[in-house]
Amino acid sequence: MKAVKAKDTLSITTKVVLPNDTNTLGNLFGGELLAWMDVIASVSAHRHCKRVVVTANVNNVSFQSPIAHASIVTLEAKVSRAFTSSMEIFVDVFVEDHITGQRIKSNEAIYTFVAVDQNGQSERVPEWIPETEEDKKQHQAAIKLMEMRKQIGEEMQIFFEDEEDD
Repeated sequence: MKAVKAKDTLSITTKVVLPNDTNTLGNLFGGELLAWMDVIASVSAHRHCKRVVVTANVNNVSFQSPIAHASIVTLEAKVSRAFTSSMEIFVDVFVEDHITGQRIKSNEAIYTFVAVDQNGQSERVPEWIPETEEDKKQHQAAIKLMEMRKQIGEEMQIFFEDEEDD
């Protein structure tokens, strides 16, 4: 299996916030943004492994500022780490200023995807090659995030076992 460079997983999409995408305040629904991020992250994961991928986890979702109706929104996703069958994908969301064209970061998230076969069983993914300093930082962050998820999962398991005993 041939290793994949980080830049080869970059996926970008641009959307316009339409009226049916907004809440009663005229801002983009958080759930709609999560769906947009999920789709672009899945494209990035697919570019890495060339397999069917499924969402395994969504972490560190940050809604830093609301996104208004009619905004031009650009989402950028790139694999930040590959494990045995899973991949971490960083997603950045930018809103374009209508007058200056300047892009302002408004949201971000980290998604985990798993490559699967036609029966839904996990499959190995290629090695991921970081190229830039940012890639290397995200690579280290992905390792820490995976460790934190494992710890939280273990603690949640204990919590649910205690509830079953009641």
